[in-house]
Amino acid sequence: MGFSEIEYAVADHVATITLKRPERLNAFTFTMRGELIEAFDRADADDEVRAVVVTGAGRAFCAGADLSGGGGTFGHKEPGELVDGAPRDGGGTVALRIARSLKPVIGAINGPAVGVGVTMTLPMDVRLAAESAKFGFVFARRGIVTEAASSWFLPRIVGIAQAMEWAATGRVFPAAEALGGRLVSRVYPDGELLPAAYALAHEIAANTSAVSVAAIRRLMWSGLSAASPWEAHAADSRLMAELGGAADTVEGVTAFLEKRQAEFPMKVSTDLPPGVPIWPENPYGG
Repeated sequence: MGFSEIEYAVADHVATITLKRPERLNAFTFTMRGELIEAFDRADADDEVRAVVVTGAGRAFCAGADLSGGGGTFGHKEPGELVDGAPRDGGGTVALRIARSLKPVIGAINGPAVGVGVTMTLPMDVRLAAESAKFGFVFARRGIVTEAASSWFLPRIVGIAQAMEWAATGRVFPAAEALGGRLVSRVYPDGELLPAAYALAHEIAANTSAVSVAAIRRLMWSGLSAASPWEAHAADSRLMAELGGAADTVEGVTAFLEKRQAEFPMKVSTDLPPGVPIWPENPYGG
């Protein structure tokens, strides 16, 4: 599949997904939705990919949904999947695909990220921002509601009070406020953002077991819905048992004792242990 509204490239074990409609500030469309899902499918299937960086072309990350259709934009019904007989929110299909990624995902937010432009980043594992970035959960100012499963993700990331302040006011706020509210981990001068994102991605790729990282990612995210620490303990224990004698574990310990760089042989595509949680589970099938 060729891409028209995103760019997908792999180098040095890192996949870069670039939202690429710079003339429209990378506004989100139904086409972009499908291409993003396909890009994450590619990254998961490719054992050469150890981490994913998502950014935007030009001066924006993503200005939200393309509103060129006017007031009927959100009433347009695209054919596709249904949940309880209703059309699925397009941003939500992307967010849920990112959520189940087997590779760690780093958002390099290089400019305005508004509406779905910010909610699609919530399932990403780390969000880094440029000083020029701006954020807005503007849905209440458009007469709609928070989408892309952000009513689940946002309070878990920043807390309910901060989530409600941003969502209820619908205001656009700067990167410094996003950092203070823990929406992003770090803020960089604009020219330093992508190098910082790649440095983090390469640190992961060069030093860790891909299978371990995939398992840890699923444990962390699924643990947000655990009823108690006992559920986390049970999941941890099963995976510790499954991986305890695995090739990556033997290599990791041996390399540490021999004071050398580990060369982990296991692959996510073939060696993921059965105890890795399926998350997020789809109760609607498919």
